[in-house]
Amino acid sequence: MNVIAPEVAARPDSQARLDQLEGIARQLLDTAARLGASQAEVACSEDRGLDVNVRLGQVETVESTQDRGIAVTVYFGTRKGSASTADLHPASLQATVEQACAIARHTEDDACAGLADPALMARAFPDLDSWHPWELQAEQAIDLALACEAAGREADGRISNSDGASASSSQSLSVYANSHGFIGRDRGTHHSIGCALIAGHGDGMQRDGWYSSALAREDLQDVLAIGRRAAQRTVARLQPRSMATASMPVLFAPEVARSLVGHLLSAVSGGALYRQASFLLDSVGQQLFPSWMQIDELPHLRRGLRSAAFDGDGVATRASSLVRDGVLQRYVLGTYSARKLGLQTTGNAGGVHNLQLAPSAPGLDMHAMAAQMGTGLLVTELMGQGVNGVTGDYSRGAGGFRVENGEILYPVDGITIAGNLREMFAAIEAVGADVDPRSHIRTGAILVGRMTVAGND
Repeated sequence: MNVIAPEVAARPDSQARLDQLEGIARQLLDTAARLGASQAEVACSEDRGLDVNVRLGQVETVESTQDRGIAVTVYFGTRKGSASTADLHPASLQATVEQACAIARHTEDDACAGLADPALMARAFPDLDSWHPWELQAEQAIDLALACEAAGREADGRISNSDGASASSSQSLSVYANSHGFIGRDRGTHHSIGCALIAGHGDGMQRDGWYSSALAREDLQDVLAIGRRAAQRTVARLQPRSMATASMPVLFAPEVARSLVGHLLSAVSGGALYRQASFLLDSVGQQLFPSWMQIDELPHLRRGLRSAAFDGDGVATRASSLVRDGVLQRYVLGTYSARKLGLQTTGNAGGVHNLQLAPSAPGLDMHAMAAQMGTGLLVTELMGQGVNGVTGDYSRGAGGFRVENGEILYPVDGITIAGNLREMFAAIEAVGADVDPRSHIRTGAILVGRMTVAGND
């Protein structure tokens, strides 16, 4: 049964709407110049979407959204002021620029404030294949969510309840312009379908789920397969045990492994560094990972979840290494943070664009890595925020499965995994090829050779 409706052709007015946003941006820049600003930048965005949630065969919510935002930043020398509005009436746009200018006149000088160097502005705008509109109607979305939930509830008799299923589709348009004459236009789509289920009864109940997300609806998993995967994951958690406290290998499943990379990004981001709030201060050129580890940023990846030709400052993005042969190659910087550190922007204002971890061996997946580690813990869920970005100390609640003699045996919960991120990075023994495609951090499972696992036994 194919319950996904055919994709409707792209709305013909998306380019016209981008033209309108560009015209507004140009108008606001002209106004800022007339009011005496030495530099200015404008970000215009327009988003619309549909989100449906169902539970136990009934519709809970149907939400249609349409949002618009106009943000203006002006500079008077090294003094900065910002203001925003959602009103496109000429008087409101004029007032927004005037308010930004008034704020700038009362702020302190900041030697690092201002636009990026004009020579760094993007000049090439390749097609990144990020625009795949799906004119999903509410009735279709409801049918998708209901089918997904029903497939999960019917997949196993131990499924006793549902936490609901959802289907959503969204489109976003944006224009960034500045007084260097730079105009950058972007448009993107995002679609998702997911389901969360409950198995068991009373104190023995367990919850889990699954979802699929993509820029193009044809890249979504089949809704029935999503429901069945949610059921499989949920019943696998029944009758969990605890574990005795010990030091052991920990294998992070792909869907949680990317959080380790997220902690690396936080530690090497400009804001944390210039505030002296990172355990990786002065770490460029240092060996942080095993010598086989490679992490690359691929901003021009076609249909990548975070692909972009330019960053939030208009600076051209480019493919580059973050980690090469285990050595940290650079920080993650926008224009302002780079100036604070006396460095050059890396084209990362607004974040990174598609980080990719190379697998340690071709075809290596989570099950092969479990066999490799022998006895330890497979983590499929992380809870809490016990990570200290200043020291790198790591302690989080976790759930998953006990692994013995290379076999994934039984579920465990009520445990804590702990270590220090710098030591954990150095202790990584393998990265899988089983990439979870639902994130811009593209990694498979990650095996850390030694962590402290604290349980109640």
